Amino acid sequence: MSDNGMQGRTIAFLVATEGIEQIELTEPWQAVEEAGGTPVLISTETGRVQAFDHLDKGDTFEVDRVVDDVTVEEYDGLVLPGGVANPDVLRTSAPAVDFVRAFVESGKPVAAICHAIWTLVEADAVKGRELTSWPSLQTDIRNAGGSWVDREVVVDGNLVTSRNPDDLPAFNREFAALVARGAGDASA
Repeated sequence: MSDNGMQGRTIAFLVATEGIEQIELTEPWQAVEEAGGTPVLISTETGRVQAFDHLDKGDTFEVDRVVDDVTVEEYDGLVLPGGVANPDVLRTSAPAVDFVRAFVESGKPVAAICHAIWTLVEADAVKGRELTSWPSLQTDIRNAGGSWVDREVVVDGNLVTSRNPDDLPAFNREFAALVARGAGDASA
């Protein structure tokens, strides 16, 4: 991510307590830090969250904030890492779904990769939008009124979506560009 737009920005990373695809958390997190932004790990509970490298346990990460106690106004962007279990749990958490819905409605940048699009579907945030995701989610997206395409990254308004970890360079680049443009920022 380029540093001309992320500097001084605070980016929320929303995850469940386990099942996060580690690289889909750590690479965007590192990109935000390298660009001068401040990433904040938000989860459904306090403590540590368990990441995975596909099906194998990965590292754990300390939660900064609980989703029940945050507002969209505190953040300049939202990243939703994937992993199959992570968004499956998030979409059953009313506070998490409400936070995602409010973020999308705010017009601020929202980036979701791989299975994280499930949380956007649950938040009723894909209708009339073009998105990409892990291929098995295409029916869910279409059933929710979205249009699924098979591309490494798709930008539709304030949404950035990608298919899998191989797409992280494009995902990070497009999210940074959206933050730099100030999507949702009244002063932009």
